[in-house]
Amino acid sequence: MEAIRPLSAFFEAIERDARISITHIGIYAALLRYWQLHACRNPVEAYSYELMRVAKLSAPTTYHKCIRDLHDFGYIRYEPSFKHNQRSKVFLLLGTSDKQQTEK
Repeated sequence: MEAIRPLSAFFEAIERDARISITHIGIYAALLRYWQLHACRNPVEAYSYELMRVAKLSAPTTYHKCIRDLHDFGYIRYEPSFKHNQRSKVFLLLGTSDKQQTEK
């Protein structure tokens, strides 16, 4: 049930948000998949190409626009890594515990 909570919270939150597209949903689903694979730990740490593969995206520009949108709209907290050998961090802000949300 732990893995379903953030997904349910996300769908409740986007229900009336016209800014969210299928691409945003795909990226969020990819983030949830990585979160689940890594014992439901916040933050999710991943390279953009890893998330793009799961979200079925081929354009890095689209990925970066949509992940930044999710951050700006308050669904995630995105901490990009500008180093090629270090994964970016993404905190899921909906449906996860307070302790996990504030981890730095």
